Amino acid sequence: MFSPTALRPRYAKWLIATGLFLVLGGCVDKPNTLERVKEDGVLRVVTRNSPATYFQDRNGETGFEYELVKRFADDLGVELKIETADNLDDLFNQVGKPNGPVLAAAGLVSSEQRKQQVRFSHSYLEVTPQIIYRNGQSRPTDAGDLVGKKIMVLKGSTHAEQLAELKKKSPGIQYEESDQVEVVDLLRMVDEGQIDLTLVDSNEVAMNQVYFTNIRVAFDLGDASNQSWAVAAGEDNSLLNEINTYLDKVKKNGTLQRLKDRYYGHVDVLGYMGAYTFAQHLQQRLPKYEQHFKTYAKKEKVDWRLLAAIGYQESLWQAAVTSKTGVRGLMMLTQNTAQAMGVSNRLDPKQSIMGGAKYLAYMKEQLDESIQEPDRTWFALAAYNVGSGHLDDARKLTAKAGMNPDKWLDVKKILPRLSQKQWYSKTRYGYARGGEPVHFVANIRRYYDILTWVTQPQLEGNQVAEGNLHVPGVDKTKPSQETPQL
Repeated sequence: MFSPTALRPRYAKWLIATGLFLVLGGCVDKPNTLERVKEDGVLRVVTRNSPATYFQDRNGETGFEYELVKRFADDLGVELKIETADNLDDLFNQVGKPNGPVLAAAGLVSSEQRKQQVRFSHSYLEVTPQIIYRNGQSRPTDAGDLVGKKIMVLKGSTHAEQLAELKKKSPGIQYEESDQVEVVDLLRMVDEGQIDLTLVDSNEVAMNQVYFTNIRVAFDLGDASNQSWAVAAGEDNSLLNEINTYLDKVKKNGTLQRLKDRYYGHVDVLGYMGAYTFAQHLQQRLPKYEQHFKTYAKKEKVDWRLLAAIGYQESLWQAAVTSKTGVRGLMMLTQNTAQAMGVSNRLDPKQSIMGGAKYLAYMKEQLDESIQEPDRTWFALAAYNVGSGHLDDARKLTAKAGMNPDKWLDVKKILPRLSQKQWYSKTRYGYARGGEPVHFVANIRRYYDILTWVTQPQLEGNQVAEGNLHVPGVDKTKPSQETPQL
């Protein structure tokens, strides 16, 4: 047996070694936020599901904020994982939570109240808060004109803070904050006369004004503000410094300006050109591509005139066009769709028409068997435009509304709801410009009607014009101003 005195030196050495280990262990620094992001290989970002930030369309994930933060994740060499918040309060609460998003990229404007919750990056976009009213109503010219008006803004927004400050000076100003809507809902509500006024940033007005023809800018409320990203409060500057370096770089190399031009510098709608211009293009442009439409339509068992109508809606029968979203060619195919359909050169009209025919046939094949013609064709066109996922969302909402999800007449009434937060928040694929596929299908059906009429075997004399056959309403007077070509 060992005596107690013999054990004491060994015990003392053990205590010293253990203490030294604990001290040294305590000196090892925990990885900072940037190091954790790189170790995990994932950048977790929280944003809003809206046109100006992040949403899904037929091109996949898109939005100004999404594209900007995706490039940042690529620079870091990590995967981007997007989360969407139900409202602004929820968004700020999520930043910095354990295993949660480390960055908020959602068109945020700094304020003293928000600085208590998060820290803001360098700015990347200057915006101006604007009072929006409905055309035909009395135009407000200053803050005093807001008294007695029905006003709604986003809950937790800097716009709500602005109105709260105004209310201190003019107690008669009344407004409602809502977390059940997004900016696009507010603009729609003004457009439809549900509310008198709203307050939104200039970039969102520029992006959405074309969809809401009745909205007008009354006046700018205050000075311009800067949008920034936000990270969790604290003393860890590792990620914030990296963000600032990145934002400074994209400003300098032109990437940021290109994104601004892409999302806010153009109108992303191809308007209906008018029957007169369409008739001109029938003679001048269609003959160059008519045989290709017939060849590939026959191969894919679709009506060539329907395929031609899609081509006109997409590009006005122009082969060498590229939209701001990156879709190209006569049939305006995305890169992914072109590859899937075996198209190597989207600007080759023959390949483009082949790809469009195959894609339309594919969209038809993917539809439920319960959808019968002619509705099946209209559903396929809607999926061609907005994607099958969003179409499925609309069909489910249609069924919940007690209508028939297999009838285009019913589903087209519900599709616009995909741009309203109270509805898209309940769907799988989230926000979509639901009104676009409705207009897309309507325009194509109109072009198709005219093509069907002008290509059918002609009767003798004026029997077509004077008989009882359906004749599309063609306006024979020349429009005073034609829509510019793509």
